Amino acid sequence: MPEGHTLHRLARLHQRRYAGGPVAVSSPQGRFAAEAGKLDGQVLKSAEAYGKHLFHDYGPLGTVHVHLGLYGTFAEAPLPESEPVGQVRMRLSGKTHWTDLRGPTRCELLDPAEVDAIKARLGPDPLRRDAKPERAWERISRSRTTIAALLMDQTVLAGVGNVYRAEVLFRHGISPMVPGRDLDRAVWDDIWADLVRLMRDGVRAGRIDTVAPEHLPEAMGRAPREDRHGGEVYVYRRAGMPCLICGTPVAHRELVSRNLYWCPGCQPA
Repeated sequence: MPEGHTLHRLARLHQRRYAGGPVAVSSPQGRFAAEAGKLDGQVLKSAEAYGKHLFHDYGPLGTVHVHLGLYGTFAEAPLPESEPVGQVRMRLSGKTHWTDLRGPTRCELLDPAEVDAIKARLGPDPLRRDAKPERAWERISRSRTTIAALLMDQTVLAGVGNVYRAEVLFRHGISPMVPGRDLDRAVWDDIWADLVRLMRDGVRAGRIDTVAPEHLPEAMGRAPREDRHGGEVYVYRRAGMPCLICGTPVAHRELVSRNLYWCPGCQPA
C-alpha cells in the first residue's frame, strides 16, 4: 500500500498540472460515470493529501476522495490522450497532461461534511503543516498496544506505513514490542521529528531512503538494494539478512496482519 509521501507527491503534482482551471473528467470503466458527469468541464480548485487519502476539491460541486488501497495507481502522461487501457475508474485531463486512476479502494464524490468526517478520524500527518503531534502522543502514552501497531494505526498517526514504521523504530533503537505507554516523551518527539524529515525526503525523491550516508552501498562496499519498493533501508524486507550496523540477522514476524521487521541486536526487547 502506498505510504503518505506518495499521496502528498501526487497531490503536489495534481495541484501543479490540473488545479486552477477547467478539467475534463470521465470514467471509462463506468463505475464513477455519474460523478464524473457532474465534474466534467468544471474548475478543479485544489488537490491535497491527508495521510493516505487524496482530495480533489471542486468547490460547491464537492470533493473527489481517493484512497488507493493495495492496488490503486495513477498513471500520468502529457497530452494528447490515448485510448484507455484496463479498468480506468477516473480520467482527469487538463491543459498539458492527463492521468488515469485504476484499482482504488475508494473513488467517490463527497460533500464538505463527509470530507471533514474522514479527516476527523485520522491522526496527525507528519507531512502536513497543521499537524499536531501531541494528539498522537496522547493516544500512545495511554496505550498498552505495541508501538509497532500504534504507528500503523491511521487514527493515531496518518500516512505512516510498513516501511516508515520499521525504519524509524530501527533508527531510534526501539523494540517494536514496547507498549506505547512505556515510551518516553522525549523519544516520541525524536520519532516525530525523524518521520517529518524522512517523509519530506520521500516526497522529494519519490522513494524511501532511511540509511545514513556511512551505511550507503558505496560507503560500505556492498551491492545496492534490489527491491521493487526502491530506496536504501536498514530492516524492511531484509529478513534473515545481516543488520548493516551489528550483523545480527534481521527478524521478521506478522503483527496485526502486517509484516514486521527489526534487528534484535540494535532493538533489544
